[in-house]
Parts: sequence; structure tokens; C-alpha cells
Amino acid sequence: MAALRTILARLRNTLAAFLPRLAGRDLAGALAGGSSDGLPVRLSNRTYAGTRNVAVRELGFDQPLIWVVVALLSWGLVMVYSASIALPDNPRFANYAHTHFVLRHGLSMLIGVAAAWVAFQFPLRAWEKMAPWLFAVALLLLVLVLIPFIGKGVNGARRWISLGVMNFQPSELAKLAVLLYAADYMVRKMDVKQRFFRAVAPMAVAVGVVGMLLLAEPDMGAFMVIVVIAMGILFLGGVNARMFFLMALVVVAAFALMVMTSDFRRQRVFAYLDPWSVEHALGKGYQLSHSLIAIGRGEIFGVGLGGSVEKLHWLPEAHTDFLLAVIGEEFGLIGVLVLIGLFLWLTRRIMHIGRQAIALDQVFAGLVAQGVGLWMGFQAFINIGVNLGALPTKGLTLPLMSYGGSAVLLNLVAIAIVLRVDYENRQLMKGGRS
Repeated sequence: MAALRTILARLRNTLAAFLPRLAGRDLAGALAGGSSDGLPVRLSNRTYAGTRNVAVRELGFDQPLIWVVVALLSWGLVMVYSASIALPDNPRFANYAHTHFVLRHGLSMLIGVAAAWVAFQFPLRAWEKMAPWLFAVALLLLVLVLIPFIGKGVNGARRWISLGVMNFQPSELAKLAVLLYAADYMVRKMDVKQRFFRAVAPMAVAVGVVGMLLLAEPDMGAFMVIVVIAMGILFLGGVNARMFFLMALVVVAAFALMVMTSDFRRQRVFAYLDPWSVEHALGKGYQLSHSLIAIGRGEIFGVGLGGSVEKLHWLPEAHTDFLLAVIGEEFGLIGVLVLIGLFLWLTRRIMHIGRQAIALDQVFAGLVAQGVGLWMGFQAFINIGVNLGALPTKGLTLPLMSYGGSAVLLNLVAIAIVLRVDYENRQLMKGGRS
């Protein structure tokens, strides 16, 4: 008994000396003999181990949106390679390597990612201040591209300015510039938005000037996108609905008049209505008919990646305007539906970010984000409709996917601005400042 009392006394003294130290340490660290900043986690019925605390880190941007954009860019890069790999067999591209287009497209993507990173650093207040100046720069470039020794002509159209590493298309910058200018304009005209002439007429003049310069290139497709962006922002900004629909009727009538007064555009419409006729199958309906053949060959599951036949010099511009036709042939109906689903999700997500910004009283940021949603959604709708034969042939690329340096560059900058809007939304919801 004396020995037992001695053992208990020693144990009591040991605990008395140890407990003050335990008070300054984490229980899990004491049990595990490890770090003091751990939590007791049961690994089995008999064992416990200490784990280090992991700080919860909230991402400052919309991660799903990033992954969808990455998926579209990656898929587009693969399809540009697949659609262009056989082009050097054509005498027109005989001096090009088989990887020429995919390498240039990859370089454009890298430049675009770098530009997007820079664009993300600017707060929306800075974009709002730069909007008028960016619009002026876009107008200047649209004028310069029409000058013969500056603008580069391809297939009868003068739309590009050569920058060495890439050909820059001012109409792509004009889309972003008009978008920012329209959003800034609506914020400044918020008090007179119910008065048609004071609210709409100045913006209509600005878009009309851009339209005349684009039609001189000619680039009616870009003009259509710009008109939709501007009208959409005016509508979302609160312009009187009756006046908006009146303006929409005027715009539709203007486009119909342009088609009726142009033999080239009128023939495209007739070819769209009957692409299989003898008159059109080898003329204005050639691209459309071969696009439909490609999509028909794909059936449900496609012929497999790289197995397209139409890209072998049958379908012109397969890596640009008609990339969807190659996707339809190689991935089938399933691939086309997945692609449509990705663009629907992308557009909806961007519009949601814009609505959230407006709910937080960030009107300019909200209108900009929704304008980007209209841009991506409408241009994808037109390109998909053209490839499927649902709309007349129009030279518009598939956003984020088709070959084209300046298009990918400006698409990524626009997405970066949307991510900045989302970032500032999150800051405001956490009680901070944008």
C-alpha cells in the first residue's frame, strides 16, 4: 500500500506540473505529440491523430466560369488543329506547315490570357473613365483599316491591320468599345432614359457612325453584333419599352433594306433558302451545303476526332467560321448539343453576374457584364445557326473557339472584365469596397 501511495503521489505531481503547459497547447497536439495547432480526428475505433488547421480560403472569382472558358478554349484549340491540318495540301497554303494555324492560334490564346490578366487588374471605375477614349480609339482604327497601305485585304474585304505576330481586326475592338461606351452612356443618361430622343438619339448616332465604317470594309456581321449589344444595353438600362421596340423595328427594316439593295447579300439569302439548287450549290450556297453534309455525316456520335472528310478541301474556312461543322462531323449530335449547352451556361452565368452587380447598385458594372453576355450569346447563336442552315451565311466566328487572333484576344479581355465585376460583387457582399 505504501508503494501504491508513492506511485499515486508521483503521478499527481507529474500532472500538476504538466497541466499548466497543456493549457497553452492544443489538445490534439498534446495527444499526438505533434504541433499545437491541430484538431483531434478519429481515424479508427482505437487511434487518433492530429491534423493541422487549414485556413478556409474564399476564391475571389467565379471558378466554374473559368473552367467553362478553359474547356471552350481547349476544345477550340484541338478543333482548329483538326480542321486546319490538311490545309498545306492546298496550293494556296503550300508554304505553310501542318501546325501553322494551331501554333498561331495557341500564340493568340497566350497573348489573350496575358491581356485578360492585365484587364482584370483595372477596377470597373477605371473602365468607366476609359470608355469614351476607348470608343474614340476604336473609331480611329476603323478609319485606318480602310486606308490601302495600312489595312490588309482578304477575299475582297479590308478588315485587318498587320501587327507582325498577328493580324488585328478593329471590328473586334469596336464590339468591346461600343459595349463600354453604351454602359457608360446609360449611367450618365439615367435621369432622362424615359425620353426617347434625349436618351437614344446620341447613342444611335454613335452606333450609326460605327456601322458606316464597318459596312465600308464590309463587315455586316460585326455591325449586327454591335447593334444587338447597344440595343440590349439600352433596354436593360431602362429605356422606355415602347420606344425600344419601335427602334428595333427601325433596325430590322434598315438591315432588310441593306440586303435588298446589295446583290451580294441578296444572293446569300437566296442561297440560304435553297442551297441544293444547281444555281447555288457551287456558288453562294457552297459553304452551307458542305456544312450540312459534314453535320449529316456525323450522325449521333460522330466519325471520331480527326476523321472529318469535309475539312479535306471541301468545306472552305473550316477552321474559322465553319468550325462547328467539323465538330458536328467528328463528334456528332452529342458534341453539338454539349457545345450549345456550354454556351447557354456561359451566357446565363454572365447575365447572372450582371444582375447581381445591379442589385448591389453597381449599374455600370452590371450593364457591362450583361453586354458581354449578349455579345457571347448572340454571336454564338448566329454562328451555330449559320452552320446548321438555320440562318443565312454570315462571317462570324464561334467565340473563344474559332481561329482568329484578335477575336480570341478580345473575347478573353471581355471575360476578364466580367470576372472583375464578379470579384467586386464579392468584395461588396463581404462589406468591403469595389
